[in-house]
Amino acid sequence: MSNDICVFAGSRSGAHGDYAAAAVELGRVLARRGHGIVYGGGRIGLMGLLADAGLEQGARVTGVIPRALASREVAHAGLSELFVVGTMHERKAKMAAISRAFVALPGGYGTLEELAEVVTWVQLGIYQKPVGLLDVAGFWQPYLALLDHFAREGFVNAEERKLVIHDTDAERLVERLTELAVSRRPLAAESDL
Repeated sequence: MSNDICVFAGSRSGAHGDYAAAAVELGRVLARRGHGIVYGGGRIGLMGLLADAGLEQGARVTGVIPRALASREVAHAGLSELFVVGTMHERKAKMAAISRAFVALPGGYGTLEELAEVVTWVQLGIYQKPVGLLDVAGFWQPYLALLDHFAREGFVNAEERKLVIHDTDAERLVERLTELAVSRRPLAAESDL
């Protein structure tokens, strides 16, 4: 199984420097721990910072970008590998198929949509891959509160609520994801998605 971790991140850098610093730190941590990085393939925003930090530390960095976004998100030309796909659906399926775990950095609609989809795939048993949030400056606290609300209102059970782990420290989060990924066996159907 791949040792790559998929990172969802904004194509913008956000309102303050903590987000950018966290993207750089996550890229460095993943590289130091011997993980490849799979991400959306852009050169700008948190995506670009993550990729550049990983590359500088010797990580294999794989981008997956839809043809229509290659110019808008400024496809990164210096990656280890870049897949240009036809649609957003193909992008997400490819990133998920070649990764063993998922991390979400701060981002906007796209990051939230990618995160929600992989959590749903894990909930449905399509994938058995851990999902984590790097909670930078409390960014993910409203989302975590929403997940708690889902559970209180009976739309998510207690075990499903535990599908999304979070930490404020990149090193600890990657360690937890790595431990979970090793303990979970991939399903035969994962390659069929």
